[in-house]
Amino acid sequence: MKIDDALREGAIALAHEAADAILAVYEHAFEVEHKSDRSPLTAADLAAHRILVEGLEALTPDIPVLSEEAAEDTTWNMRREWRRLWLVDPLDGTREFVKRNGEFTVNLALIEDGEVIFGVVQAPVTGQCWHGVRGGQALRREGNSEFELRVRRPATAPLRVAGSRSHRDANTDAFIARMGEVEVMGIGSSLKFCRIADGALDVYPRFGPTSEWDTAAGQAVLEAAGGLVVDRKGRPMRYNQRDTVLNGDFLAVGDPELPWREWMGV
Repeated sequence: MKIDDALREGAIALAHEAADAILAVYEHAFEVEHKSDRSPLTAADLAAHRILVEGLEALTPDIPVLSEEAAEDTTWNMRREWRRLWLVDPLDGTREFVKRNGEFTVNLALIEDGEVIFGVVQAPVTGQCWHGVRGGQALRREGNSEFELRVRRPATAPLRVAGSRSHRDANTDAFIARMGEVEVMGIGSSLKFCRIADGALDVYPRFGPTSEWDTAAGQAVLEAAGGLVVDRKGRPMRYNQRDTVLNGDFLAVGDPELPWREWMGV
């Protein structure tokens, strides 16, 4: 599927509109509920969800939308027939939103035959927007300016490792210990992928639960900037291929020449 200007700009505009709705909640006191998996839910998640789902259905009526906030309504028997779909996280980093540290994003990704072909990551607080097309460019938009992104290559020691602010665990610490000289930098949400694409970070290991809408948009940006996102067996991450929307462990890398296979034991 060709990602033309109308599709790209339409998706970016929807991400920006969703970001505005999130900020309208963020700027005032808000209540926090919890879903069945104990993850937080706010009015900002729901407002952004409505904007994105309705907007994408109008932008691409023939492409179904799978959003985090309505995933329970979509069965595997339904989505296994989808060759294309939008994967949407209306508010990635709700925990960071609740903490009011600014490190949360709006994620949109277009999937075709299991591969992510286009992604948008919008940061509401800074207004920055990262977007990438498979086989094309990765760009960061700031106001009326855009900057092409390239990963840091060659990545030299100390390697800059992205650590989750809310989900750090012993497996991650053990993996980082195998990498040699590193600097670990805490950052939330899909901003980790974007900062690797920017060249500001080098590696993001994740050993723990994530969902497909958490990673697809960031993967599109990072891959277009020259990086890679692989599963525990060293294979590119794929989407909508199983009866679960949960990812396994994965590794995001800026410089593909780093010894990441050795680190992972593959």
